[in-house]
Order: sequence, then structure tokens, then C-alpha cells
Amino acid sequence: MSSILIIEDEPRIAGFVAKGLKSAGFTSETTASGETGATLAVHALIILDVGLPDIDGFEVLERIRGQGVATPVIMLTARSSVADRVAGLEGGADDYMPKPFSFEELLARIRLRLRAEPEPA
Repeated sequence: MSSILIIEDEPRIAGFVAKGLKSAGFTSETTASGETGATLAVHALIILDVGLPDIDGFEVLERIRGQGVATPVIMLTARSSVADRVAGLEGGADDYMPKPFSFEELLARIRLRLRAEPEPA
């Protein structure tokens, strides 16, 4: 079973995603803090919001990638301009989904990213 880190400051969205992941057979951990999320990057996958109360998701992504962490990151955010999507993808995100979103599509993207990871030797 894969563990997914949800870095999201809106409790309603974080709870919705966590509940859906549990129904799909995943475990998850949730934090509303970018600072905390950057230190918890040892999960199978990270779902990352941009608009966080302490540091934004772009900074979290920069810190994670700067530490050499290759964990797949799906940015899930209300910031949906082309410039934001390009910044996220060029900053090291594996995928970028704007809010509002379909949970079924998010789940398909999660499964795709986890399937794309090489098997441990």
C-alpha cells in the first residue's frame, strides 16, 4: 500500500482527498504547512497545493528537489494560469492539476505516477 503526503491548507479539500485515497486503498498523511511538508517528503507521492500559509508550494517543491528527493509530486492548486503551470512543471512537479478538480482524474494521475516509478532492486 502506497503512502501519499497531502500538503493542503484547506481542511475540507485535504479531508476529501484523504477520504478518497483511503477508499482507493492508499494511506495518507496531511499537513497544512509547507515547512512541515518539505521535511516529510519520504512518501510514495506528494499532492502539493501552491497557496499555503507559511511558504508557497513552489518553495516547497524547490526545497524537496534541492534535497535530491525524486518522489513524484502532483501540484493541486487554484493557481491555474499558464505561467503557474509552467513554473510548477519546470520547477520539478510531475503533474499539475487546477482546482476545481475531479477526484477520479486525480486518482488516475496518482496511479499513473506510481506505476511509472521503477521497482526497487
